[in-house]
Amino acid sequence: MPFSSIVPQEIAAVMSQVAPEEVDRLVQAIMDAEAVYVCGAGRSLLMMKAFAMRLVHLGLRAYVVGETITPAIQRGDLLIAGTGSGQTRTTLAMAEGAKERQASVVAMTAHADSPIAQSADLVVQIPAPVPGTAGQPRFSRQPPGSLFEQCLLILCDSVVMILMERLGVTEEMMHSRHTKLE
Repeated sequence: MPFSSIVPQEIAAVMSQVAPEEVDRLVQAIMDAEAVYVCGAGRSLLMMKAFAMRLVHLGLRAYVVGETITPAIQRGDLLIAGTGSGQTRTTLAMAEGAKERQASVVAMTAHADSPIAQSADLVVQIPAPVPGTAGQPRFSRQPPGSLFEQCLLILCDSVVMILMERLGVTEEMMHSRHTKLE
């Protein structure tokens, strides 16, 4: 089988296992939030940054934790943590900090029983293999972690599409909010 076929097949297999009701609750949490903050580490953070940009294109207040212009999170805000293992220390500290400030927390993770998931108000499980996690079967032929990150990005883009529909946001409206300085 050519490698170009392996990647989409693996993504489809994982995405078919994501619970639609978890996605619906995530969409509603975003719509209910005063502001949305995203966090993660490594390549998962890159996927979350892309998600934050799309939320801004939708006209929502969205921030990336750790950027110098990110305001303090507070009650009424939502933190969405993207984490394959669900145990990255810096991401866990961010989730705990958000809870201390009475913000809501969503974990988008491969492991619904992980420390970050346990601290979250909502878990959206993306059941992809993640390196360094004990007892996890390795069914992906891709480099470690790639399948989770790909599915995280696809899930985030799917959430954006749902939000576009529910908020009545058109592609033209999103394009008008796209950066014009490059």
